[in-house]
Amino acid sequence: MNQKWESIKAHYTAFFAQQEGVVGVIALERPYPFNPLDDEPELLVLAVVDKQWGGKPTEHAQIDGMRIVLRTVEIQRIERWLSTGRERAVIRWLRRGEILLDPRAYLRATRERMSELPEMLRERKTLVEFSDFLGSYLQAKHELHENHLLDAYSCLVRALQNWARMTLIEEGVMPEQTIWKQIRTYNTGLYKMYEELTVSVEPLDKRIELVLLGCEFSVMSRIKSCCVLLLRLLGSRELPWSIEELERHHELEGLSIDLSLLLQKLVKRGHIREIALLDGGLGEPGMLELRYGPLRGASMHQLRPT
Repeated sequence: MNQKWESIKAHYTAFFAQQEGVVGVIALERPYPFNPLDDEPELLVLAVVDKQWGGKPTEHAQIDGMRIVLRTVEIQRIERWLSTGRERAVIRWLRRGEILLDPRAYLRATRERMSELPEMLRERKTLVEFSDFLGSYLQAKHELHENHLLDAYSCLVRALQNWARMTLIEEGVMPEQTIWKQIRTYNTGLYKMYEELTVSVEPLDKRIELVLLGCEFSVMSRIKSCCVLLLRLLGSRELPWSIEELERHHELEGLSIDLSLLLQKLVKRGHIREIALLDGGLGEPGMLELRYGPLRGASMHQLRPT
């Protein structure tokens, strides 16, 4: 079997070495280790390409009886997934796969970045996870209020997963799919909270209420550290920011975050100020446009735009 694998890897290495626009190629044997199906692919080949690539994004093949999946992903998507934490399966492949071809040394450099988690990458990933955490946490509170216990439970599980990933990112560790196996090493209290929610014999509503309290007091107190990227951006100029300007800024562009929710929570907690501008160009007389900036004394002003 090993000889057959090596032969197939050599085939793909030779093939992609002759193609234009190939940044790197990785191979991973049995890429879905938790898949119980007998017909799962035995080999995954991940090719990172630039925009000039004209091939198919996904191909299924069979060589000498072996099932193979070929994934082709543009380098821009890889960078976006690394920043946001999305597509964790692909990130795992990048970390653990065998490098077959790396003419630009991109794959090796990417692995170094992933192992070190540079500060800017940590800030971006933390902001994404905190935004997801906040949305799931608030939705869980709403579902509990409506007595939709199973929906509240599901939302809270997602919130704890976001919390766990934030914890790992703060430790400089790239979160993987087996998040709770990882978190036991870094935060036993959070792991116990997850167990309290999922395996405790207490009534479900009591478990949900208890974990919601833990989320409120333990994580919401860290809102400033989780939103440091957004706070620094707000303080980078004297003029207040509109939400449209923030959404288009290159440091936030492409991040899957609920910017409105984050801004509202930061205002409510007194970490930023909300500024109401007269004649904001919104089409209605007397309508105020809300903008946001760092704390400058009073928390609310009404200004005329210049």
